[in-house]
Amino acid sequence: MKQALLSGAILLSFGAEAQTNNLKLWYNKPAKAWEEALPLGNGKTGAMVYGRINRERIQLNDNTLWSGFPDDGNNSNGPQVLPQVRKAIFEGDYEQAAVLWKKMQGPYSARYLPLGELYIVDYRRDSITTSYKRELDLNTGVSAVNYTIGGVTYKREVFTSYPDKALLVRISSSKPGTISFKAGLESKLRFNVNGTGQNGLVLTGKAPKYVANRVYDPKQIEYDEQSGEGMNFQIRIKVKNEGGTIKINNQQVEVVNANAVTIYLSEATSFNGFDKSPGLNGKDPSVEAKSNLEKVYAKTYKALKANHVADYQHLFQRVKFQLKANPAAEQQATDERLLQYATNKNDQGLQTLYYQFGRYLMIAASRPGSRPSNLQGIWNDMVQPPWGSNYTTNINTEMNYWLAENANLSECHEPLFNFMKELAVNGAKTAKVNYGINKGWVAHHNSDLWAKSSPPGGYDTDPKGMPRWSAWPMSGAWFSTHLYEHYQFTGDKVFLKKTAYPLMKGAAEFMLQWLIKDPNSNCLITSPSTSPENTVKIKGKEYQLSMASTMDMSILRELFTDIIASSEALNEDADFRAELIAAREKLYPFHIGQYGQLQEWFQDWDDPKDTHRHISHLFSLYPGNQISVFETPELASAAKQSLIYRGDVSTGWSMAWKINWWARLQDGNHAYKILEDAFAYIDPTKEKAQMSGGGTYPNLFDAHPPFQVDGNFGATAGINEMLLQSQDGMLSLLPALPDAWKEGSIKGIKARGNFVVNLDWKNGKLTQAFIKSEIGGNCRLRTMQKVMVVGVDTRPENGLNPNPLTQVPYKPKYKNNAKSALQSVPVQKGYVVDFKTEKGKTYKIITL
Repeated sequence: MKQALLSGAILLSFGAEAQTNNLKLWYNKPAKAWEEALPLGNGKTGAMVYGRINRERIQLNDNTLWSGFPDDGNNSNGPQVLPQVRKAIFEGDYEQAAVLWKKMQGPYSARYLPLGELYIVDYRRDSITTSYKRELDLNTGVSAVNYTIGGVTYKREVFTSYPDKALLVRISSSKPGTISFKAGLESKLRFNVNGTGQNGLVLTGKAPKYVANRVYDPKQIEYDEQSGEGMNFQIRIKVKNEGGTIKINNQQVEVVNANAVTIYLSEATSFNGFDKSPGLNGKDPSVEAKSNLEKVYAKTYKALKANHVADYQHLFQRVKFQLKANPAAEQQATDERLLQYATNKNDQGLQTLYYQFGRYLMIAASRPGSRPSNLQGIWNDMVQPPWGSNYTTNINTEMNYWLAENANLSECHEPLFNFMKELAVNGAKTAKVNYGINKGWVAHHNSDLWAKSSPPGGYDTDPKGMPRWSAWPMSGAWFSTHLYEHYQFTGDKVFLKKTAYPLMKGAAEFMLQWLIKDPNSNCLITSPSTSPENTVKIKGKEYQLSMASTMDMSILRELFTDIIASSEALNEDADFRAELIAAREKLYPFHIGQYGQLQEWFQDWDDPKDTHRHISHLFSLYPGNQISVFETPELASAAKQSLIYRGDVSTGWSMAWKINWWARLQDGNHAYKILEDAFAYIDPTKEKAQMSGGGTYPNLFDAHPPFQVDGNFGATAGINEMLLQSQDGMLSLLPALPDAWKEGSIKGIKARGNFVVNLDWKNGKLTQAFIKSEIGGNCRLRTMQKVMVVGVDTRPENGLNPNPLTQVPYKPKYKNNAKSALQSVPVQKGYVVDFKTEKGKTYKIITL
């Protein structure tokens, strides 16, 4: 008998219980190192709060403050050199091919720079506290410091507001008239500071026109004159005191004997678009900085905080995640919890905190209207940061956005799409100049604020400018798969038609011209080709270039499939669709190698002892979907063998990718093991070699090391994949639930088809679920137990899923050359049913 259909409101109330106990990072001492400070961000302004007593430091960034100016870096040698590179590769002279390719490289990207800092120097000589606590509340996006000195309790609150475009600091105390300090501004770049009125400061700065990529470059940091090349920027503060006195003294704001104080901070740069010189044709940063400060200064701190919290919680509170609590662990400071995790591993609350910290960082670093999140999100304190803190587009930038859709933060994906529009403009020029290709657009391994699309590598002059990463014209194609994924999760056909399809088509148009025929196999291949940053080992020698790497072919197969489906959904461009269908069938296929591994290279050159951090040939397992335990079990087995050979512990982002791969293999226990390994405590006050094994810093930043934000984002995405998958033509509930998570709940995560899902489980089994259908359509549901959808008739799956957003993936061709038995991939098919959904309605799933 049918029961009444649940309303959409139940989903909201069902997921609305408080989750505040485990949503704070907190510490009982101030930060010494940058990786101990607490991050804030509103998409544009980033801040790192140290929580110090005598001299507070709030380090600042602006996501548009980069070195340099637009420099396309295109290399007109390309059309002449490319045929020589390809000839050398066909002849097996891979060493000569690499030498030749260097003649096709261009300049390195610009560098992401620190903006400055706000410091607050307290007048007290005594800094011995009788109580101290600093925290970051993920539920509100507010950082706070509380301490007691001489019987008086002081509190500082800091947040960055997206709606009000400002940073706010509120200082209060338990006793009137006890707040006295001086506040100032400074920068690691060229700057000067002046007072404005009796309570304000303005810092005017100039960024360098050039920052070197290597320590041995003859030029390291080069400035132009004030009116010349290089970004101009401004930071402004205005201080509002309640009681006491205030004045400007020696380019600082001096407050004496106040009851409470609010510091309002705004900042801006001269960035005027990716194609304009910020020095010669930039905006006047004072206009934006001054206007925003005047607007925000007219408002009360209480109103500004309420506005910020409401805006932030609209995104953050969509998802709740709870596992078995450990009250004793939650009584410890976050750094102590992390430090002890390696030995006791009995703190699942730390795992949920880490998960939500990833979502927090996404909201803080990438909002509509901002630039996309870079290698360090929006946080950087170095003029010459690791890898320039740029857009490293052969994995890291893409990984930054893996959680955008499934963690219910779809709006945060927008900056990446806007960036792609700029890359498409520059990439069309690179295609023509570097390769003589007049259709579509291309982008390579690195990019920056100026949407650099040309190959990096320092031309042919840098001995470390290696083709193993510079010879990679695939990032435009990979980025384009994000467009289709956004459509799958939202069903937004306007976006598909106006934004996604033109960009995807442009990426494919270039690739159709880039592909050439292999005379031996008659397949379409890429040449030159790399498996990013790895080298191929042939007869005891290492080479950087070959052809038709598995990653190249995988990205192209995914892209072509996405565009074919998009063209069908839009019912347009049938001729181009037919061209892609024909080309897809001719792409060089997957190969299972002699060791039972998924072959990484054109030939079976894989070394089973290779533990390289990049495992790019598994792209089609994740984030792609054309290797599946259900649809292509032999390829899934080969992917498993490749993962086993590479090992678990690696750099931070690599381990995050492995969590996602093992989840896709439905092996929750292995995914969980890597998640636990990622909690290795990394002390930022001690030297540790780069790329020396991943871990986590005291402030929960991912340690590559050094810090890279992609590891945080990738781990959050991976936890979602453990609990909900939708890439195989169905919604799989708890597909890779580890044994360690005996009981728990997650509410508000997303599946393809624009379904919002709540899950509860006990004893390792689903107890109930709620699925809200945002746009209607068929829901094909896979569970490990028999279930009933309350109030709705279900039927066993039969044929293809009629929902166009949750289709079974394209089945690729492959050849199996294994000389031994393939790895076993035990998978429980479970129970699969279909039921129709209506737009806006919520459906309760109960187990039988």
